[in-house]
Amino acid sequence: MKKTKILISTILLGLFFITACDKDFEELNKNPNDATEVSSGLITADVVRNLGNSLYSTFWGGDMGSCWSQQWAKVNYEEEARYKPRESVIEGTIWKRLYEDVISDAHIMEQLAIAEGNSNMQGVALVMQAYTYSILTETFGMIPFSEAMQSAEGNFTPVYDSQQDVYNGIFAMLDKADGLFSATGGTITAASDILYGGDYTGWQKFANTLKFRLKMRISHKVDVSTDLQDILDNKSVFTSNSDEAKLIYLSAAPNANPIYESLVLGARFEYKVNKVLVDMLVNLNDPRLAVYAEKNGDGEYRGKPSGIDNVPSTDWNYENVSAVGDLYTQPETPAIFMSYSEFMFLKAEAALKGYITGNAQTFYENGVAASFTTNEISSSYAAYITQATVATATLQNVAEQNWLGLYCQGIESWTEWRRTGYPVLVIAIEAVEPEIPSRLSYPEIELSVNKTSCEAAISAQGGDNLTTKFWWLK
Repeated sequence: MKKTKILISTILLGLFFITACDKDFEELNKNPNDATEVSSGLITADVVRNLGNSLYSTFWGGDMGSCWSQQWAKVNYEEEARYKPRESVIEGTIWKRLYEDVISDAHIMEQLAIAEGNSNMQGVALVMQAYTYSILTETFGMIPFSEAMQSAEGNFTPVYDSQQDVYNGIFAMLDKADGLFSATGGTITAASDILYGGDYTGWQKFANTLKFRLKMRISHKVDVSTDLQDILDNKSVFTSNSDEAKLIYLSAAPNANPIYESLVLGARFEYKVNKVLVDMLVNLNDPRLAVYAEKNGDGEYRGKPSGIDNVPSTDWNYENVSAVGDLYTQPETPAIFMSYSEFMFLKAEAALKGYITGNAQTFYENGVAASFTTNEISSSYAAYITQATVATATLQNVAEQNWLGLYCQGIESWTEWRRTGYPVLVIAIEAVEPEIPSRLSYPEIELSVNKTSCEAAISAQGGDNLTTKFWWLK
């Protein structure tokens, strides 16, 4: 009995001390360096880098983008180059990363900025969402847009919007962003803003120039003339290479350019230049050849045709096909979201088609000059532009010079080729599809977790094949 009383007293005393120690436990043990609230500005770097890493991943921007636009070719592991993409890349590198790691975080950034009363950061968040939605719809066609980002409201099966509605929604985002940017609109955290270093005017130019690009995407489906002219007359847009939206990578992994990390650090030497690219540059006497490609083992510039199942072979191997040029395999080579040269070529096309006023020839020449500046060969421009093969701003010359200027911007070069049809490309050798892909099929997980909505989109779009034509391709 005595031992029992002692035991009970000991337990009660212990409970007293436990209760006493628990009082204000959370307050006393709070880490003063662990922020409970995140500033909207601190999210920018992750959003931008995740987007850049996805677009410049060799598994997407290389295997599908640059290979399908026939700027690159491969001498091994050529399944994607023969139009057999990996489901893991479609789901993980593209769909999941863009929705979860870019759009979702940018949406959170937007909500935080609204709560902070920071209109400039709200504008940044809208531009990043608009840009990423444009990449998704240009990759798949119909996508979740109007009901995306509604999981907090319990909507885990968003509808897929028509591509025209997606573009209209994107334009609304960009217009809203343009109106939010101002000198009194709040601070953009410079250290986290790895595109424009905290300069709201750079983001505003990006928003409006991006809108011009996307209006041109749909220009043969919708009359965009008034909108394009309004952008040029009344909005801030790119005026030089210094305005470009580009992410300058750092010198070491994991923050280096993904092409460098794959081709150099990862020793993925199977990535080479395409015969179409080399032949065009040779025929144009184009000095960018020495920038875009390295000489092969025989001291020559030699590209490989797209496709071919049995490689490496005597004809096509690691030694006798030219590698991607050194300028594009450096750790700090930027990920370009939109360039000044592309904008100039789009203006030249718009002027030739009568969508806008202005001198198409001047716009065209400015585009070529901007590309030469990017490739560090400005001194060669004057002699090049006077050649009969490139001198005149025709629709074909404009489109082909834009394609050349988009070298190593794999997804954009593929998209612009799909839109313009230039350069004229032939199907890959031993391809597993009847033509060069027009889109990617939806990730298999969507047919599992969002089956009804996804199947409705497939039906409305006319199929879910790589060769299915979405709205602005029809």
